[in-house]
Amino acid sequence: MARGNDNNSNGSLKSESAKVKINRESLHEALFLFSYLKPYRGKFILALIFIALSAFSTSIFPFLIGKMIDAAVPGTSQSLPGSTSAISQNFGFSIKEINWGLNTIVGLIFLQLTIQMLFSFMRVYLLTEVGEKSLADMRGDVYKKLLSMPMSFFTEKRVGELSSRISSDLSQIQDAISFTLAEFLRGIFTLIIGLVFIFLISAKLALVMLAVVPVIAILAVVFGKRIRRMARKAQDQLAESGTIVQETFQGISIVKSFTSEFFEIARYTKSIFSVVDTAIRNGRYRGAFISFMIFSVFGTIAFVMWYGANMIKAGELTPGLLTMFGIFSVFVGGTFAGFADMFSQLQKTLGATHSVREILRAEGESVDLAPVPLNPAYQLNGNVRFDHVAFSYPSRPDVVVLKDVTLTAESGEQIALVGPSGAGKSTIAALLLHFYEPQAGNIFFDERNASSFLLSQLRKQMAFVPQDVMLFGGSIKENIAYGDPDASVIQIVEAAKKANADEFISRFPEKYETIVGERGIKLSGGQRQRIAIARAILRDPAILILDEATSSLDSESEQLVQEALDNLMKNRTSFVIAHRLSTIRNADKIVVLDKGVVVESGSHETLMNNSSGLYRRLNEMQFEVTA
Repeated sequence: MARGNDNNSNGSLKSESAKVKINRESLHEALFLFSYLKPYRGKFILALIFIALSAFSTSIFPFLIGKMIDAAVPGTSQSLPGSTSAISQNFGFSIKEINWGLNTIVGLIFLQLTIQMLFSFMRVYLLTEVGEKSLADMRGDVYKKLLSMPMSFFTEKRVGELSSRISSDLSQIQDAISFTLAEFLRGIFTLIIGLVFIFLISAKLALVMLAVVPVIAILAVVFGKRIRRMARKAQDQLAESGTIVQETFQGISIVKSFTSEFFEIARYTKSIFSVVDTAIRNGRYRGAFISFMIFSVFGTIAFVMWYGANMIKAGELTPGLLTMFGIFSVFVGGTFAGFADMFSQLQKTLGATHSVREILRAEGESVDLAPVPLNPAYQLNGNVRFDHVAFSYPSRPDVVVLKDVTLTAESGEQIALVGPSGAGKSTIAALLLHFYEPQAGNIFFDERNASSFLLSQLRKQMAFVPQDVMLFGGSIKENIAYGDPDASVIQIVEAAKKANADEFISRFPEKYETIVGERGIKLSGGQRQRIAIARAILRDPAILILDEATSSLDSESEQLVQEALDNLMKNRTSFVIAHRLSTIRNADKIVVLDKGVVVESGSHETLMNNSSGLYRRLNEMQFEVTA
């Protein structure tokens, strides 16, 4: 059973955005976020103003609480002799000289709380609106860019990674705009206002407090970084154990048939115990960190209060001012502690921004991202010519898939492509749809080079019916209408009838409104194929591409699907990739490929007359198998 972390594990590991270093380049790259804020800059600026007002109004609360205590303690409402600080003198007033009555102060507190409530509501509401709308614009741009990327991009990227870009990375950016930015700016304002107030209260006590805070902050950052690193390691290990569970249950038939239950149990047990070991080590660090922080914070508070109590005894401070100082110190210390987490969030945001910018800067195909009608100048009759085409996939440039392929298809002809697996049949289909550019040679449509067509105009005149039909999770009607979104219900039903699909659709209680489920899981293989054929019929293409359309069906379904395909192929150029050679005996031309080279070409009768030919040998092998 194949092992490895596939899409889902990749998605899990990508769920936490990668961090990048904060430097001039990464900050400059992040400025592109503000281009999405431009349409909402008025509300964004207003939100910043409310952030500043909210921080200021919050800082008024400890000031009023301190004044309330002084008003309640007899003898402290008078100014302290000789205690005005240099800062207070420079400002021309001292907060120690402000004296109000208890009733006045409690009224001011409720006024302050009301104003703060209004400011907080407005800042949260405005930033949420700006963040949601700007991120909706960004999500739309990222999705459009991803849809316009060439097939080579999707062969190199995992689905989990692309989903992560749209979900977790953009959510990280959204959090940064709606929450982290607001908290950072509010923290800056709170820090500045808090420092001003504690120096206005007592410069001596402020210096004592600030001498201790940096030491605690630095140790908190060091401990916090180590704890977060180990937490991420545990998260990655947990994701790996989840992958093991998913792999095992997806391949449960293989596990049981090889009696490998013991092996899977041992593998899962080893994985989860590695998570346990990491979590225990992390617990030791967290325990030491929490113990240290409790000792340091409460020790600092005790020391500052002891120092302040001595200042009260010396007549340099009042109980209310010491209370005020203590609350402001908590504000300042809490803001310092919060900056460490905000710094980590900023690193994640820069990492997410870098990933999103990579997508938005990538060069996509020049496809139409809005409905555009078919331009008569690009109308196809259905003539196709491959002229000495050679091709290698971008992900495997050293493996030549097609070598000097030349073939022609006249308008209305049915061309069958046959050959062993890996011969290059599906690659020809991909080149017809212009998913890739050939490295050598040219492809012509109506004797016009494929490169001279607009991609959307070219693909608009083609229809593709794959072996593994992909239906979207909506209704049957929506899936058929994918061939022509402007089609009427009558046209959809008519296409379904031609595809031999109307009969089984009509048996469903909800008929054409029946939900097919994810990837069409609620329908059988033959039903999915006929809906895909109805979708192609509705498109009415000039060129039709069928890739093993009946290879995995039972006899009854195959007959119904083959009739539908015959209806679909009438009067249009068709390229049929087939392993069941009995289905293409009536083709106008059969092209036999082997190792990327056209080895034979002609009608069924002509090729069968070649006793040493590959086509005859393949026919005889299939006949022996079915006999």
